[in-house]
Amino acid sequence: MSLAHTPSAAALNPPGLIRHDWTREEIRALFALPFPDLIFEAQRVHRLHFDPAEVQISTLLSIKTGGCPEDCAYCPQSAKYDTGVKAEKLMALDAVLREAQAAKASGASRFCMGAAWRSPKDRDVENVCAMIEGVKALGLETCATLGMLDAKQAQRLKDSGLDYYNHNLDTSPEFYGEIITTRTYKDRLDTLAHVRDAGINVCCGGIVGMGEGAEDRVGMIAALASLPVHPESVPINMLVQVEGTPLDHENKLDPLDFVRTIAVARITMPKSVVRLSAGREDMSEETQALCFIAGANSIFYGPKLLTTPNPGRDRDMKLLDKLGLRPMER
Repeated sequence: MSLAHTPSAAALNPPGLIRHDWTREEIRALFALPFPDLIFEAQRVHRLHFDPAEVQISTLLSIKTGGCPEDCAYCPQSAKYDTGVKAEKLMALDAVLREAQAAKASGASRFCMGAAWRSPKDRDVENVCAMIEGVKALGLETCATLGMLDAKQAQRLKDSGLDYYNHNLDTSPEFYGEIITTRTYKDRLDTLAHVRDAGINVCCGGIVGMGEGAEDRVGMIAALASLPVHPESVPINMLVQVEGTPLDHENKLDPLDFVRTIAVARITMPKSVVRLSAGREDMSEETQALCFIAGANSIFYGPKLLTTPNPGRDRDMKLLDKLGLRPMER
């Protein structure tokens, strides 16, 4: 019998219970479920907390591109790799606000700003705070991803009105050192703690398809689901391979393994918005549809995610319309 149809299913995931004590053994068992049973359980959980026909729409803008001193093996913005991405200065405020206005006009409810810094200087934070205030004035939710933060910087961002801060764990603690050496897993957890303590909503997920094993996907979900408070937003990214990075030519992950990761994230973090994030450009409509059925209820909308391709707006809206899905209202 499957987990979803035995008494242990209720014990593991009773309706309405939010758990922070998921064990790897339990998460491993979810990944191992027959696919129909896993999707059934993910849909059951999803419908307890969300309208299954609604999808939250976000737009992501790179406000400071390239030149990052970190060595994240997946990232074309690292100064350590020759990927053709040139280091640029921070965008001007008026240019960012024009992009935000265009995003709102295209249906986005959240505007995310990303900067290729290891950690921002205080003057950088002040410039981003002015952007946050301007975007908020347009009636959009705001999100930023700026690298590592200290407690003071997190509080300053909160005071400016920042709604969400993105800082991904990327992968399991065990595989992390194979991908990044310039900051530790603890550094990431410390930034998340500063963000949470400042009262900012947390956006935190990971990347799959980086050559990790199945156990590393178990470990990544375990790390996310055992945070003291689940991230309000959980982006699950499929690696976008970029020439010049160490992960170019990595073996591609089976799409059904990606869908399983979405489903297990939904089950273990029931109230989180699970974002079908990077990698959609290379996904079929069928794979994306399975991800929505598995509990994904957010996408990035627009032709580019920082520096990598993303499906065009018309293509996304046609797919959502074909599936009978609609943008989530704030």
